Amino acid sequence: MGGLTLIPMATPQSTRQQSPYGSWRSPVTADAIVAGVVGLSQIQLDGDDIYWVEGRPAEAGRNVIVRRRPDGSISDVTPREYNARTRVHEYGGGAYLVRDGVVWFTNFKDQRLYRQDSGRAPVAITPAQDIRHADIVFDARHQRLIAVREDHTTDMPQAVNTIVSLDPIGKIPAKTLVQANDFYSSPRVSPSGTHLSWLTWNHPNMPWDATELWVADLTPDGLRALRKVAGGEGESIFQPTWSPDGMLYFVSDRSNWWNLYRWRGPTVEAVAEVTAELGTAQWTFGMSTYAFESERRIVCQVRSQGVTRLAIIDPQAPRLKPVDMPFTAFSPYIQARAGSAYVIAGSPTDPMAVVAVNLETGRVDVLRRSAERVVDPTYISVPEAIEFPTEGDVTAHAFFYPPVNPEFTAPAGELPPLIVYVHGGPTSAVSNALDISDQFWTTRGFAYLVVNYGGSTGFGREYRQRLNGLWGVVDVDDSVNGARYLIEHGRVDGNRVAITGGSAGGYTVLRALTSTDFFKAGASHFGISDLEVFHSDTHKFESMYDQSLLGRWPEDREIYRERSAIHSVDRITAPVILFQGLEDKIVPPNQAELIVAALRKKGLPVAYLPFEGEQHGFRIAKNIKRSLEGELYFYSKVFGFPLPDPIEPVPIENLKQPAGTT
Repeated sequence: MGGLTLIPMATPQSTRQQSPYGSWRSPVTADAIVAGVVGLSQIQLDGDDIYWVEGRPAEAGRNVIVRRRPDGSISDVTPREYNARTRVHEYGGGAYLVRDGVVWFTNFKDQRLYRQDSGRAPVAITPAQDIRHADIVFDARHQRLIAVREDHTTDMPQAVNTIVSLDPIGKIPAKTLVQANDFYSSPRVSPSGTHLSWLTWNHPNMPWDATELWVADLTPDGLRALRKVAGGEGESIFQPTWSPDGMLYFVSDRSNWWNLYRWRGPTVEAVAEVTAELGTAQWTFGMSTYAFESERRIVCQVRSQGVTRLAIIDPQAPRLKPVDMPFTAFSPYIQARAGSAYVIAGSPTDPMAVVAVNLETGRVDVLRRSAERVVDPTYISVPEAIEFPTEGDVTAHAFFYPPVNPEFTAPAGELPPLIVYVHGGPTSAVSNALDISDQFWTTRGFAYLVVNYGGSTGFGREYRQRLNGLWGVVDVDDSVNGARYLIEHGRVDGNRVAITGGSAGGYTVLRALTSTDFFKAGASHFGISDLEVFHSDTHKFESMYDQSLLGRWPEDREIYRERSAIHSVDRITAPVILFQGLEDKIVPPNQAELIVAALRKKGLPVAYLPFEGEQHGFRIAKNIKRSLEGELYFYSKVFGFPLPDPIEPVPIENLKQPAGTT
């Protein structure tokens, strides 16, 4: 895996060099960012071994199951020709299961489920058809697997989602256990093996809108006595989990906040009631924000005001007891066993890492960092949590990163250019964990604002629902008002403000440029430009998401048209750069190509970088590098500052001269 190394830098100078903001030489290069950087997810425990998944840009974005032995040795489980990634819901997650050293996983290329015994090559146990699986669990009592299935081989207009049982060696055909609803997730077998619980929901709901928790008796032949435990319209249920003593726990936002509850058939009772989030938006499978260390101790993640902490709950005397840790951000993957918890955590000065926490002593051991090359602390911009007023007399939230580089200072009187970053989802959120990509900008002299606009997760259901019916309005308003707040406080240059984002964030970029003249440049990464085309082209999981965000289809078609950038291109006054994966099934390439063609026709400044082999979100190292450097080059030409190091140029059509000066 290689040891932890420091990103090389120039020898510190006694006198700082004066240079315009944006032109500072930085040790945080695009090469440094992609070298040794991995995505971390999906922790599982098996005996004394710890497993997790690594997404590796250096291996063309391959997902690799990794095992850590008790002696500290770490090794890859997934052979090089396999990629442990499922496409259920397109976003995937829950792609593998390990039990007694045997690993079952979905292979990305063919979407077949494979069994991998220790020391042996993987063997496919599902047919060579477009039938996908996720969220796999083991039914020990009946010696079978249970999983969510997404079948793309039927003659139905959309894929068919069910919960099925599978033979662990693939000799017996799969058997459907639950069907008829649009979506399923989180099948979980009780410790006794006598009951199965699961979540389900139907269009037009997303899982953070309305889900139902069901329980049934689990028999050798299937299920019986099916009954709904909780959930329905106006309530989102997350992560049902059986306690070691056989009680069903789950997270619900019935109080506005995702809090912990348990089912004592036939009643439901609160376990921990706090004005904070113990759950999250279920964009992928296999997420967990709490885990049972024992019958008497639950370890949970608690998020408030954008910051997450670890806490312990005694189910018999419910109260939150904070765990003293130096981390403020957690990925939604937590596991626990006697005396220990295993999480993926980070802080403003630490990148995300797989961490073991001793619950008795408080000792923290880092098992695997997401970045093996770290930034010298003197170069790190530590974010400030800010709250600012926005439309409707409400408060919105963001993290502000000021420019930091100990070797440089800007000319007297100059204020830094600002990049406003808009996250995707849109029901997602950003944390304050160290992301070296953020430091790529701040070490060069940019100010960077990461907005948790209305609709973001982590601030309660009411804050999430601010976006309902107002996508393309609330997110734009909050992005503009966050930037205005910094301008009014003299922190940034109001004449050099750019907006950037991917997916739904890319949509907000394009919408902001067509509905306001506030931003002076925009960078859309696989963003939506035509909501009508998106409605008909996108995949099943999100195919009706727009109806809560915008309005009923086709009755409210005019709203879709009015908020589509493609119909208001003539209102764009700022240069735009677009980045697009050519194999993207969520936001297809035609979305970017439509806006590029329209901008060309209008003679407006535009640049376009398409990437072969990329889906939704870039995973290949060379493409991540190219997109970072391409965006920097674009800003240098638009805002008129020199680059300290050569970068491969990006063709910018119709840009007559730099639009802005220092």
